[in-house]
Amino acid sequence: MNRVYFDYSASTPVDISVLEQVLRYFREDFGNPSSVHSFGRETRIAIDTAREQVAHVLNASPSEIVFTSGGTESDNLAIVGVAKTFSGPRHLITSAIEHPAVLNTCKALEQKGWQITYINPDLHGRIEAGVVEKEIRPDTSLISIMHVNNETGVINPISEIAELAASRGIPFHTDAVQSFGKLAIDIQQTPVTLLSFSGHKIYGPKGCGGLYVRAGTKLSPMLYGGHQERDRRAGTENTAAIVGLGYAAELAQKSIERDRAHLSNLSEYFWGKLKSVWPIVELNGHRSERLTGVLNLSFMILDSVALATRLDVAGIAVSTGAACSSGSPEPSKALETMGLPRERSTTALRISFGRPTTTTEIDQAIEVFRKIYSTAPASRKTPVAA
Repeated sequence: MNRVYFDYSASTPVDISVLEQVLRYFREDFGNPSSVHSFGRETRIAIDTAREQVAHVLNASPSEIVFTSGGTESDNLAIVGVAKTFSGPRHLITSAIEHPAVLNTCKALEQKGWQITYINPDLHGRIEAGVVEKEIRPDTSLISIMHVNNETGVINPISEIAELAASRGIPFHTDAVQSFGKLAIDIQQTPVTLLSFSGHKIYGPKGCGGLYVRAGTKLSPMLYGGHQERDRRAGTENTAAIVGLGYAAELAQKSIERDRAHLSNLSEYFWGKLKSVWPIVELNGHRSERLTGVLNLSFMILDSVALATRLDVAGIAVSTGAACSSGSPEPSKALETMGLPRERSTTALRISFGRPTTTTEIDQAIEVFRKIYSTAPASRKTPVAA
């Protein structure tokens, strides 16, 4: 049985050319970047090169890039780092469908007295700037809205939100882990204050990410130690992973249009084939403002955990749109907050394609979907109203 991977939003394989760049920094150029001798200088140069590669993707200055262990740390550093610059609790605006790295950080701030406004998305899964504007208060000190939702792939209008925040003098953070290297982001045109990204979503290594910090932004560190990353993130740099992230970012920028076309074609191909074998499937989220290659689908007749399990047994890897607690499926947080019926939120799967995905793999998966649908009771194949 040939296994098929349709979960590229969760993680991507390391590109072979990225891996080749990384390996030398485990055995050959292994010096500590803070060392003054030649071994250290060589790795310092490699990190500086990676910083330039990442900055180029955002049209930012290399000095505005802070390397971290990944998206979660970047989100924490952005939110807590800004919060710590104030003498006491203030007000923060975010959305109810952020990644747990943002939501749980906000909950931790609530325990310290901060007041958090959680904005619900509209029926299409978007957070509109006008809704954010209505929640701004005199003591609002940070706005954090993700660029692309990790469950639905829906794109939020961060340019509008960033401009709104800038006009009010409020720092704006966006979790761009799902969009970095996939959507064009020009920091010179979009006044984002802080932006989180991660390597393993763009065919780079796990355990490495970063945070863009606009020059002049006040940000307190979360880790204390040496003076690495201009005193914003202490600790010996993970040179190999940083090199991999930088090279992966460069490759992503060069192939962004090619990747977009490839993923768009795959999505259309898959959707057309799926509708022919599973006619009551529903696409969740905005129809056009969404990341190519990401489909959040409600299959209506089987809960997401059961369907994902059957697909996995058949060699098809997808992501459930719902958490599982004690064996019972719970509604997808994003879909539930969008106001979709329980039948939609408990039967959702996220299917995401990548550079290696082929139509042959899609055909293999479609045959599995066809067999599963054919065995479902006829009574469950009646469409449910949206």
